[in-house]
Amino acid sequence: MAGYIDEIRGAVDRDRLVRWASQAINVPSFTGSEQQMAELMASTFGELGLRTQWQQVEEGRANVLGIRPGAGGGPSLMFNGHMDTSYSGRESWLADVPGFQPSAFVEDDRLYGLGISNMKGALACYVEAIRMLADAGITLKGDVMVAAVCGEIEKTQWGDAQGPEYRGYAAGSRYLVSHGGVADMCILGEPTEGKVVLGHFGSLWLRISTQGNFIHTAFSENKKHLNSIVRMHEVLGAVQEWIPGWEEDPENSYRGRPAIVNVGAINGGFGWRVSRTPHRTDLFLDVRVPPTKPMATARTQIMDMVRDLTERYPDFGLEAEIYVTAPGAEIQEDHPLVAAIDAAHETVFDAPPERDVTRWFSDASVLSRYGIATVNYGTSTGLMDTARGENLDIDGLVRTATVYALAALNVCGATGGK
Repeated sequence: MAGYIDEIRGAVDRDRLVRWASQAINVPSFTGSEQQMAELMASTFGELGLRTQWQQVEEGRANVLGIRPGAGGGPSLMFNGHMDTSYSGRESWLADVPGFQPSAFVEDDRLYGLGISNMKGALACYVEAIRMLADAGITLKGDVMVAAVCGEIEKTQWGDAQGPEYRGYAAGSRYLVSHGGVADMCILGEPTEGKVVLGHFGSLWLRISTQGNFIHTAFSENKKHLNSIVRMHEVLGAVQEWIPGWEEDPENSYRGRPAIVNVGAINGGFGWRVSRTPHRTDLFLDVRVPPTKPMATARTQIMDMVRDLTERYPDFGLEAEIYVTAPGAEIQEDHPLVAAIDAAHETVFDAPPERDVTRWFSDASVLSRYGIATVNYGTSTGLMDTARGENLDIDGLVRTATVYALAALNVCGATGGK
């Protein structure tokens, strides 16, 4: 395979990559509204001569699967990337941040725009990698697939938050794998800072509710202990006492990375009518679960904690609901896909990639449960610049696209003898 390396590295086109990535940024694709972006993917796959499978997940959103058929005799490799963006750009706190708008621009050799880091930059690298293989005239043995999916962002329907914009957490990839989108191995180009992610934690979302009296302020004297918000204050204190036990439990660590729990939301009362004490207050927790712990086990342990709270506060009318169980994912370090990425990364960066374990969720959760060995590997995050918005180093994109093309060569094998 060594003879193909120079041909692949010489086939990368920086300007072409930036043009397509900018085009993708300019197509808004907030969760629940990915259809237009799917149409761009389908058009691009057509231009590349890929076999294209359109999967209408629901009205207004679709997956698109592009397949570059191999000659046979080699493993298949999927590149998977979500089209939905972390934000819409319409959020009041982001409206004036240029990099959080669906309008691409280049500044100081960085490409800015909504979704570029999570994860339209990866989609652009996949497209460029396919073009590089074609321009280099390389026929692979195994199939190479590019799956552009909807609904990956960590969100879910709850309460009044209903509809497709709240249907994330691998909604698209679940549809993908149950409708023919499977491969031997998969690279997920989530932003990993060029590190090979050997595993990530799963998510369990929990609601705990306290009940109270619904009463006018004028009649609340000596009844504050019946206020559901005041009661939740006590419950939250007890939950905060419990959290370190979960985070520090060796059974909840993974490859040296401890678990984590986030107090994500509290909902109680009516801002437009604070002359009334609320009948109910809700507390929401995001509990991260190691991929080595079955979700059923985690659920049992969490509900044991809830039962303890119920016994501790018998008059609070405590209720609980687990409404997200999204397992983690892992891959063994000696897997051939890891070796393929290692070799490709070292060729491009002149050093082996570092390893990582993350506590964010990815579609590897679903893909791995369909027997698809999956690795998260991508360029820098570029998402944390709240002053300028999402952005990625263009050179990093070029290098990452080259790694993807070389990884496809390493996994799928070439038909020639170079």
